[in-house]
Amino acid sequence: MKKLSTFLVALLLAFITQNLSAQNDAYKSKIEKLEKQKARITAQEKDALKIEIKGVNEQLERGVITSEKAQKLKEQAAKKRALNIENRVSIIDNRIALLERNDGVVITDMMSESDTLVEDQIRIGVDINGKPAEEFFFSTKNWKRDLKYDRRTYSDFVIAIGLNNALIEDQSLSDSPYKIGGSRFFEMGWQWRTRVFKNSNALRFNYGFSFQFNGLKPNDNQYFVENGDQTELQEFPLELNKSKLRMDNLVFPVHLEFGSSRVRETEKTIRYDIDRSFRFGIGGYGGFNIGTRQKLKYSENGNRIKEKFKRDYNTADLIYGLSAYAGVGGTQLYVKYDLNPIFRDALIEQRNISLGVRFDL
Repeated sequence: MKKLSTFLVALLLAFITQNLSAQNDAYKSKIEKLEKQKARITAQEKDALKIEIKGVNEQLERGVITSEKAQKLKEQAAKKRALNIENRVSIIDNRIALLERNDGVVITDMMSESDTLVEDQIRIGVDINGKPAEEFFFSTKNWKRDLKYDRRTYSDFVIAIGLNNALIEDQSLSDSPYKIGGSRFFEMGWQWRTRVFKNSNALRFNYGFSFQFNGLKPNDNQYFVENGDQTELQEFPLELNKSKLRMDNLVFPVHLEFGSSRVRETEKTIRYDIDRSFRFGIGGYGGFNIGTRQKLKYSENGNRIKEKFKRDYNTADLIYGLSAYAGVGGTQLYVKYDLNPIFRDALIEQRNISLGVRFDL
């Protein structure tokens, strides 16, 4: 019995010793993590200071600020980052002292050593005796984006709508066989706008892609008929409620854009604002016809009939033309003119022309 008691006591002492050793190892591990975090804090603040100094130097090179102003801004940035390091490291030192004073056994509802930035996550939690009771993780992967001091390229979604018609050889627009108000066009696409000069936004290079939908509605109860390599207008045998030919194009517009802008500057960024400024652009486009279709609506024997024909109709495969716009901000008057004939090998050439309003959204 005495031997058994001695064995149990020895076993208990070994368990306690092992447990204390494990706690001591965990305690040392926490201290090591906090010391590493102090080094990370210094590196983070130094990196931030480099970015601020770079921004000041860019302003100095551009002539936005004087060398005296640049030196003052650098000194202010250095002082701020030094104080940040001092304050943040002081917080870590206090947490180390708290752990040492309590031998690593702490009940806290404040941020633990893993609450700060570690790789791409932030942890917020509550530790009891060094073990997490409740914890939440937030990804910071999308937060690590360098702020560009000077953005030279912007992008916009573009929509245009208006009237469409055709200029016919040896014929004025007033004699057009197509309805002036009934023939319309619609365009939508995406454009990029890049400033040409380094220190001026007076000239921009615009480029992108657009889908154009050009419609022609014939007058006098006529519709389009494809006769071999010729497409002609003929009178429909019944009374038409609607007759429309639509040509769908994919084009790639390119424009040179002129206009004033307002400059907005901070210590970290410079931006050119054209939202409420007058601007005009001139250029052209080239692309492909991706589809042609005709829609007819009429009544026969009391029945309403709607027909759609998706055919070639001898329309041009390659699309190219000139375009221009002018207006204030994101709203402009817009005109475009196809240099290619609407119909291939036509005896009398017709070219599409459009006038409307364009919106940069």
